[in-house]
Amino acid sequence: MASDSNMDREMILADFQACTGIDNIAEAITLLELNNWDLVAAINGVIPQENGILQSNFSSEASQTGPYGPHSQSEATAHTPSAPPSSASASASASASSSPPSSSSPAFCPVQPSRHIVERQSRMLNFRVEYRQRSIEVVLEDASTVGDIKTILETELQVPVSKMQLKGWKSGDVSDSTVLQSLHLPKNNSLYVLTPDIAPLASTSQSSAQQGSSSQNYLLVISHREAQRDYSLNFPASKTIQEVKRNISDLTNIPVRHQQWDGWPATASDDSITLAASGISYPCHHLTVCRRSSPALTVDQTDECTDVHMVSDSEDDFEDAPEFGVDESEIFGMGSSSCQKSPMMPENSENEGDALLHFTAEFSRRYGDCHPVFYIGSLEAASQEAFYGKARDRKLLAIYLHNDESVLSNVFCSQMMCADSIVSYLSQNFITWAWDVTKEANKARLLTMCTRHFGSVVAQTIRTYKTDQFPLLLIVMGKRTSNEVLNVIQDCQVSYTVKVQKSMKDIIRIDEREAREMVKREQDEAYRLSLEADRKKREAQEREEAEQVRQERIRKEQEEEREAIRLSLEQALPPEPKEDDGEPISKLRIRTPSGEFLERRFLGSCKLQVLFDFVASKGYPSDEFKLLTTFPRRNITQLDPAWSLLEAKLFPQETLFLEAKE
Repeated sequence: MASDSNMDREMILADFQACTGIDNIAEAITLLELNNWDLVAAINGVIPQENGILQSNFSSEASQTGPYGPHSQSEATAHTPSAPPSSASASASASASSSPPSSSSPAFCPVQPSRHIVERQSRMLNFRVEYRQRSIEVVLEDASTVGDIKTILETELQVPVSKMQLKGWKSGDVSDSTVLQSLHLPKNNSLYVLTPDIAPLASTSQSSAQQGSSSQNYLLVISHREAQRDYSLNFPASKTIQEVKRNISDLTNIPVRHQQWDGWPATASDDSITLAASGISYPCHHLTVCRRSSPALTVDQTDECTDVHMVSDSEDDFEDAPEFGVDESEIFGMGSSSCQKSPMMPENSENEGDALLHFTAEFSRRYGDCHPVFYIGSLEAASQEAFYGKARDRKLLAIYLHNDESVLSNVFCSQMMCADSIVSYLSQNFITWAWDVTKEANKARLLTMCTRHFGSVVAQTIRTYKTDQFPLLLIVMGKRTSNEVLNVIQDCQVSYTVKVQKSMKDIIRIDEREAREMVKREQDEAYRLSLEADRKKREAQEREEAEQVRQERIRKEQEEEREAIRLSLEQALPPEPKEDDGEPISKLRIRTPSGEFLERRFLGSCKLQVLFDFVASKGYPSDEFKLLTTFPRRNITQLDPAWSLLEAKLFPQETLFLEAKE
């Protein structure tokens, strides 16, 4: 059965390569495995019917002119794309869809390509590229490169390729030479262009009133002092200062109430005014932001304080509470039962990214802008970001599971997840991904994702937690072959949260000190092991050299002894008889292992020992080599050395050969 299955897969692989023209066996096998070795599904995945140019044309015209008629070939060749479009035209897309397959035609109609048709039909890919306020449609073959897309965009956007950053690839950043086919893209794709080195163009003849209109953009160059990093951001003139500060809070993790700014003009005293009315420079304005220092909370103050969510710099800071969209009763879960809160995450959301955007917005509305930066994307993408980047950028993955029906959710979020020390620690060491399990559909979807990425044990563990045991914080570490859940944090008591806030810096300092000590111990141990390895290597080398000298001495002694024996045997041999002596003479011809021949005449009455001595005098002693006849095969060295050549039937002539003993 296994051989039949393998034979069937080989036939499927051969048919798949013949239909698609994919010569790379590994790529063909990968595409077949993705479709469970379903030939039709795999072919439609590579050559979809909606953009299958060859099959649609052939299936509609074969009934009229035949699959190999010249008309069919010319029509197919006419519709086969030969080069990438020079601009983002809709004609390529129209030509690909102008002759849709009829409903009665099969899903795929394999046709033997003629010599005028390319061996493999290229897929047509659609790209929707966003740049500022513009949207460009690009249609290309999958044989094109990323650089071809940029060339088309350069013509459309008037932006040099060297200053263009094309983002939105699911596989991360790609180079201009990357072939689209190698990225395994779907038919429809969305990308966007970034040009950080190009400021928005503005006409010098515009009046100040026109510069303040809502149709213009301001470039704000904002320097973050603590991170020593600059952000170049474009904002419309209708944007308010408060909205700018909230956006900066998302980038720097500095809450709006803790931001200290330099560079705003005196007229920008009210955060509700727009950028156009603030008096900032147009089109570019430079600002600086940092975290405003706040006094630490003492132990006595902690015992007396009932609101550890809002650590205020002054009494006026409590006036900023409405900016978070929550009141104190909602933060601590003391709101009335009639208060209806919108769900953290919509039920049965098709896109995980949209669901997490809604989760982040609702979390900010309830608990404020000071919270961990939740990763927007799938759990798989978050794992890739955390575990499979550059070695120095890898982090742990923290999965926050929220449940609105738990009485502990508000306390956990307000006191732990929104604490500055916790937020800073998570941002520096973790990629934080969140999910709401309040709805059963969302919980089932989470369990499916956990089973796929972490195994059924983790999913079963989450399933056993009761509603009142939520929220949970799963700490996940990536390994080479799998991901491992290191810990599940569910203790959200207020005392524990306050203790974590107060001791987080001490814990970090202790961890850093222990890390330094561990590095020093590892370096010392590595140095000791290196010295030990060098010593053993040196001793082994000395022993090896001594052994080589001893073996060389023994070899020379053996060679000298062997040479002395050979000379003595050679001197002891009787003289070679002449052919006209009148006595029976045996002519022997001996082939050596190297292919040479030894020839000599012996008296027929000569003993076999004389023959053995002759062979030994030539460097082939009888204890290492055996002397054999050709046919019939006989081992002469096993005969009695006292026999004569006549008795050994080596007369009047014989051809022998030497063979080394095993």
